[in-house]
Amino acid sequence: VSFLTALGRLHVRGVAVEWRAAFAGLDAHAIDLPTYAFQRRRFWAASLRSTPGSAEVDHPLVGAVVPLPDSGGALLTGVLSLAGQPWLAEHSVSGVVLFPGTGFVELVLQAGLRLGCGVVEELTLEGPLALPERGEVEVQVAVGGPGEGGRRSVSVFSCREGEWVRHAVGVVGVAGGEVSAVEVWPPVGAERVGVEGVYGALAERGYVYGPVFQGLRDAWRRGDELFVEAGVPEEARGDAARCAIHPALLDAGLHGVGLGGLITDDGGAYLPFSWSGVRLHAVGASVVRMALTPAGPDAVSLRATDEAGEAVLSVDSLVLRPVPEGQLADARVGNR
Repeated sequence: VSFLTALGRLHVRGVAVEWRAAFAGLDAHAIDLPTYAFQRRRFWAASLRSTPGSAEVDHPLVGAVVPLPDSGGALLTGVLSLAGQPWLAEHSVSGVVLFPGTGFVELVLQAGLRLGCGVVEELTLEGPLALPERGEVEVQVAVGGPGEGGRRSVSVFSCREGEWVRHAVGVVGVAGGEVSAVEVWPPVGAERVGVEGVYGALAERGYVYGPVFQGLRDAWRRGDELFVEAGVPEEARGDAARCAIHPALLDAGLHGVGLGGLITDDGGAYLPFSWSGVRLHAVGASVVRMALTPAGPDAVSLRATDEAGEAVLSVDSLVLRPVPEGQLADARVGNR
């Protein structure tokens, strides 16, 4: 019994178990499941690390928020695994499954929303988070107490096998300003750009995306501006409704950068490095229309609206940088 209990604990933590072999010789037999479909989803709190004083969070990536009374800040906690969030396995760069850069933005937005901070003033990604094939990675989003103008420091950490690593650091603040709706789509004077074969071309650069991340639907160009439409598939819309903006949805919109002309084209892979002025205007979108505009060397600004033209997200500047040789391999080794 102790052996089977141990296997059960491993199973709920994302470890694959050969159950037929485990029950061999015990006269065990399979029984029918309940009359509703599990649909390959877990129904236990895989991402929740509850502690006294914590509150549960209904979100695909984080499970609890803990107030920090000493500083007036808060701590969001969660657990990432390819078993608990299988769609994360669909984001691979140079052969390494990476937590998307847009995922860090989502985590920080979630933290900010719970403290009245609707804008990410600055967020710098210090290192990639490679996800292991088996097991799980704990994540924490630490938000400091309010400072001048209500601004707060924020950091994102991961932990695997007892070793904590900081992946992102920045500042969140109180949102301000309104964004007008877009009444005409596609914009007047824009010419359609074919997106057929875009994911094959991205694969040649080292990006391999699964169905949830292959959301780029259409694109248009007007001068140095690029306009794209992106969405998440039906099976991801439940998660999208619980997000500020689903990481795969924002990532798919940014795939328009791969159509060329917005950043340096050296044939290699680029990853988000720093975000500035990320303002959230609405939550839970499953389809966005996004305008991408050059904002400096290897940087873009963006504005995303929903299908009705109402503002969803705006970003003053996203700087992308080429992936340094060996960086992803080192990140994978550190997460085995």
